[in-house]
Amino acid sequence: MGSVKVGLLVGAAMAATSVAKAADLPPVMPPPMYQPPVIEQFGGWYLRGDIGMSNQQVNHLDNVLFATTTSLQTLGVGFDSAPFFGLGIGYQFNNWLRFDVTSEWRGFASFHGLQIVNGTSTDEYRARKSEWLTLANVYVDLGTWWCTTPFVGIGVGVSRNEISSFVDVNTPTGGVAFGADTAKWNFAWAAQVGLAHQVTRNFTVELAYRYLNLGDAQSGDIITFDGTNNVFNPMEFKGLTSHDFKLGVRWLCCEEPVRPSYIPPLIRKG
Repeated sequence: MGSVKVGLLVGAAMAATSVAKAADLPPVMPPPMYQPPVIEQFGGWYLRGDIGMSNQQVNHLDNVLFATTTSLQTLGVGFDSAPFFGLGIGYQFNNWLRFDVTSEWRGFASFHGLQIVNGTSTDEYRARKSEWLTLANVYVDLGTWWCTTPFVGIGVGVSRNEISSFVDVNTPTGGVAFGADTAKWNFAWAAQVGLAHQVTRNFTVELAYRYLNLGDAQSGDIITFDGTNNVFNPMEFKGLTSHDFKLGVRWLCCEEPVRPSYIPPLIRKG
């Protein structure tokens, strides 16, 4: 009986000690707070360069002397393809909107045309056309897959269209007339679609198609080889357009620090 009493006393003492230690433990802490990732935006200034080929058309030709003809049939009027080169500077606002200003030299495109006049004679035309083109462009990026981003864009600006080396040859008579080199400023606009592939964080390559409206152009006053000129009659090129295919590169040169655009409230996890 004595041993049983001793065992009971020892057990009671151990239980009391356990209760005392439990009372000394710190309170149970709540689960840690969880904060979702910050939604970030990025942007910065970039430089760009473009090369490409043009495929140009003219809607129609006009001249004051056309009013004196009873029949005029225009055949085979058009331009050969020509290269163009451009540089620009732009700003990337975020991952879907950007803006840039570009300036292009559009190389000499050879012009050729034929008209049948009154069914009895023909006029053959030869010339060259070139432009300086400046556009302000805005683009919308449509999402990125495997570092490749489709985009659409529009642009407005001005084009300095120059007609040079204009020659008019009357085939039956052998008569020749010339027009002096003349440039004309026009409102211009463009619409384009393309793909941009991000090679590195700061370097992107673009492949794009662009429809371009260049306005009008005209030659100088057309004067015959012997100096005859009864009326001021430059050849007018109405409705110049171009289907351009171009390869471009962009270099993000002045990247801005990443900044939060939205910080969500803290969410308790658990």
